[in-house]
Amino acid sequence: RRNCRGNPNCLVGIGEHAWLGEIDENAFHNIDDPNCERRKKNAFVGLTNLGATCYVNTFLQMWFLNLELRQALYLCPSSEDAAGGGIPKDRDYEPQSICEHLQYLFALLQNSKRRYIDPSGFVKALGLDTGQQQDAQEFSKLFMSLLEDTLSKQKNPDVRNIVQKQFCGEYAYVTVCNQCGRESKLVSKFYELELNIQGHKQLTDCITEFLKEEKLEGDNRYFCETCQSKQNATRKIRLLSLPCTLNLQLMRFVFDRQTGHKKKLNTYIGFSELLDMEPFMEQKNGVYVYELSAVLIHRGVSAYSGHYIAHVKDPQTGEWYKFNDEDIEKMEGKKLQLGIEEDLAEPSKAQTRKPKCGKGTHCSRNAYMLVYRLQTREKAPTVQVPAFLQELVERDNCKFEEWCNEMAEMRKQSVARGKIKHEEVKELYKRLPAEAGSAYDFISLEWLQKWLDESTPPKPIDNTACLCSHGKLHPDKISIMKRISEYVADFFYRRYGGGPRLNVKALCKDCVVERCRILRLKNQLNEDYKTVTNLLKITVKGNDGFWVGKASLRSWRQLALEQLNEQDEDAEQSNGKVNGNAQNKDESNEEKREEEEELNFNEDIVCPHGDLCISENERRVVSKEAWRKLKQYFPKAPEFPSNKECCSQCKILEREGEENEALHKMMASEQKTSLQNLFHDKCRPCLGSWPQETDELYIVSQFFVEEWRKFVRRPTRCSPVSSVGNSALLCPHGGLMFTYASMTKEDSKLIALIWPSEWERIQKLFVVDHVIKITRARGADAESALYASEPELCPECREGLLCQQQRDLREYTQATVYIHKVVDNKKVMKDAAPELNVSSSEAEEEREENKPEGEQDPDFNQANGGAKRQKTSHQSYVAYQKQGIRRSTRHRKVRGEKALLVSANQTLKELKIQIMHAFSVAPFDQNLSIDGKILSDDTATLGSLGVIPESVILLKADEPIADYAAMDDVMQGEGLARGWGGTTETSK
Repeated sequence: RRNCRGNPNCLVGIGEHAWLGEIDENAFHNIDDPNCERRKKNAFVGLTNLGATCYVNTFLQMWFLNLELRQALYLCPSSEDAAGGGIPKDRDYEPQSICEHLQYLFALLQNSKRRYIDPSGFVKALGLDTGQQQDAQEFSKLFMSLLEDTLSKQKNPDVRNIVQKQFCGEYAYVTVCNQCGRESKLVSKFYELELNIQGHKQLTDCITEFLKEEKLEGDNRYFCETCQSKQNATRKIRLLSLPCTLNLQLMRFVFDRQTGHKKKLNTYIGFSELLDMEPFMEQKNGVYVYELSAVLIHRGVSAYSGHYIAHVKDPQTGEWYKFNDEDIEKMEGKKLQLGIEEDLAEPSKAQTRKPKCGKGTHCSRNAYMLVYRLQTREKAPTVQVPAFLQELVERDNCKFEEWCNEMAEMRKQSVARGKIKHEEVKELYKRLPAEAGSAYDFISLEWLQKWLDESTPPKPIDNTACLCSHGKLHPDKISIMKRISEYVADFFYRRYGGGPRLNVKALCKDCVVERCRILRLKNQLNEDYKTVTNLLKITVKGNDGFWVGKASLRSWRQLALEQLNEQDEDAEQSNGKVNGNAQNKDESNEEKREEEEELNFNEDIVCPHGDLCISENERRVVSKEAWRKLKQYFPKAPEFPSNKECCSQCKILEREGEENEALHKMMASEQKTSLQNLFHDKCRPCLGSWPQETDELYIVSQFFVEEWRKFVRRPTRCSPVSSVGNSALLCPHGGLMFTYASMTKEDSKLIALIWPSEWERIQKLFVVDHVIKITRARGADAESALYASEPELCPECREGLLCQQQRDLREYTQATVYIHKVVDNKKVMKDAAPELNVSSSEAEEEREENKPEGEQDPDFNQANGGAKRQKTSHQSYVAYQKQGIRRSTRHRKVRGEKALLVSANQTLKELKIQIMHAFSVAPFDQNLSIDGKILSDDTATLGSLGVIPESVILLKADEPIADYAAMDDVMQGEGLARGWGGTTETSK
């Protein structure tokens, strides 16, 4: 049953059900049974996945079950053991080399009492990134090479040669000249055979292709030492010797030339439990029958994500186990079972049907490595952990036992505390209700619920939030309080403390009386609303009525109700201590005053001069009876009898406004006629191709031109432009800020060129603060000409401006760049249809005014000409330059293009992740370029790469892209690009 929250006497459903009746003692703690972490009898020990290290765990389990390798590693002398005396009890063991790490790890896997162990020391020693999944096959090769290099320094030959003996075989590259028959042989060692699986269904077919003969003809002919010339030849690989452990790498992860990245081949390959290698050997007189000992599986579709597990056979019992990080599962009946691993492949409708497998054979679409052991009748050796390592394992086992005992004791204590609390709650809950006529206390429902919730120990009782301004229980807080017996309240305050206590006399009489008064007023308001509504339907005759704002009439009931609520809130908050609002009291009162000024009744028809407004559309006449009712609720409302005259000052201003509008229209028409070509942006001079008919041109700011055009288009809404404001184009010393060359290129959008005839008219129409002129002096021939400006260029300020611009372009904190996706190497045309999802600011500017005759809508903030810009510093000029950019030069998005917010100090890798979310293209499939320059350094910042605000970056996505498991492991996949840089693996 649910609790009746508004009823202080209802004590049902507050959490008591967890304590009533018999309770399982496991409910008294949240500690798992430590024995669940204990290794089961005759079971193997698992390995913790540190984030993305499942590929390491699979190899560790496989190498651990290679008894010869384990035995050889145990024979390696430890640096601590060699020093003598062992490790002091008060110091933890810290392996010093990769070999020692592996020794200790194997010893723990063999004799630990834990269900799983943490391989972080070994992984850290290798320098692997636990958050990034690496290529498993590459890891296998590099680690074997590293291990062989480490063991080669050992004196014991059984240890020194173990890697070669177990894993190393030999093959020869044999080339035979077709002309003379000369045979050239290059012998090489191998630790695994890399087999191509594409186009094959059986493992033996893959081995056959690996050894097949290749013809060297045409441009690929072979230079024969005997013939002393290039000859047709044949080349093939001959297997000379095989190791005890034969690692067969199935090349599932192949390089896709179309995408430039690896992809996984999810095709089925069949393999048998017994593999006879004799047909593939050069010498046929050896023992070459191998039996399957391990299958390494990659679950997942992409080469850059997924999960690694291992199926390994126990060499001593012949039983198969599935090693999945911490979890180890024993296969039934000593048989390898791969079925469940194959069900997790790519969920595609065009899945390849699994071929039928005969007895002793298996099929897999996820196996990437097969391990075969040379068949022998010898019994598997028993490997004993050396005394030194066994001592370390026993130390760890002691720690584990201590932890188990500690957890068990904590569980025991929790159960004991829970039982005591259980009896206590059962007893107190019976006496919790207050009987009729007996003493009682109010206590908050929230605190009671916490008392009944074992997971959150109750804090001292705090009733301050339930108090009114008089320091008593607020009547509105009764709904969140519960009435309990005085006996239980005494117990609570003794046990937990707090206060103040709210007993039978705690309810505030003053607040209850005020509450009743406001409730009566609210009920009366409903009756009065009906009365006023009926009175408003009566037509008022003569001058007996009163003017009331239409907006006030529509919302008068809501205004009256808010006033009543405010009275209630003011009474509640008059004590600054209530609810801790003392600091915010002044602010909230100020906000209320502002709201009252906006919402006061009938003030919507008061003009700025405090009189009746002149617009009759905003008001209406109501009867005396209606006004009397309204006045009861709004005694301070402004009163205007129906015979009251409108504000005389407003009438004068209205007439002046009409005259000003007419004047502005006439002014705009005159200016447009005088400067018609400037207004329509026609027949404009150009510095790049100086007009022949004149030797001088004048300059004004483009900002002035755009502001003037706004006024001419909409003279009734925009202020007239009175001054040219050329000081914005000059430095503080009065020098020009632009060179002739810059005004023909990047700065051309900031200036407007004026014909001499237009300049004469501009001087008559506007106040000109500074004249800026460009003159041409003809040279000896017609083509050579010199250009001079008045005033002259200020080199220092120009240099400072350029430096500031460069800093702005390299040090921006938030700017927009555009990512344009290239389709079929063809960039979408610039004049293609813009995307519909333009920014809201652009949309508002589009609506601001209709563009006559196809003119472009300027994009400026309105300003008062040049009056406020007499002193121009570099910084203010840059600010002006930014606000003065014409909309015609703004980058407009086209189809296939998206805008992203970036900063100069973020890396290219972070940008690629933004692009991934916007275009669903993984970072490793992104080819980015800007102005023909390829962006490839993921660690470089955008500022250093030359990405400036409003840049357009071209994105070419490598396609087709495999479904990279919804890119869930994309961050791990990016690590592959760095390979094994920075790890111990590259040390050899």
